[in-house]
Amino acid sequence: MKKNKLSKVSKLLFCILMFATGQLHAEQFCLSTAAVTAPEDEFLKFDNGQVLHLSTNLMWMRCSLGQTWTGDECTGEALSLTWKEALNMSVGYEFNESNGWRLPNVKELASITERSCARPSINISLFPNTLEDDYWSSTPSLTDPQRAWVVAFFNSSNSIKEKDRAVFVRLVRTATRAERELE
Repeated sequence: MKKNKLSKVSKLLFCILMFATGQLHAEQFCLSTAAVTAPEDEFLKFDNGQVLHLSTNLMWMRCSLGQTWTGDECTGEALSLTWKEALNMSVGYEFNESNGWRLPNVKELASITERSCARPSINISLFPNTLEDDYWSSTPSLTDPQRAWVVAFFNSSNSIKEKDRAVFVRLVRTATRAERELE
């Protein structure tokens, strides 16, 4: 009996170690009884790796910065950047012949979270392979000039982080009139 108990503890410790080192990934968990906050019908998907959020008129990159859109998923490694690097990279950024990309403010970034889900807290059919981690917003902290707001796509929470931390990025732009008329 003691051997069986020890074996269960060993398996649990192994899983914790594998998860902590990034070698074991949890599956997204969604509450079936909770209201969906980012339903797919509020978005218009484009074949070029962009998605239009109809209620906000914002065009989002489906992939994190550094990943590549393959036509149905995001592949490759997402970049983690400091806040200043993220802001600088977004200036003049061009993606699929579109410009005007920028770092979203904290309210814009929070608008695409799926609060009924965790790990990640986003609609994964719209934004595949989103990391279960913090993403920069352009919103600086009002009380601490060394920090800025992030949205955690682990559980859709917001917090402030030191600007010199390496954090993930998803860019946004305002949709053009022609894109808005496609809906």
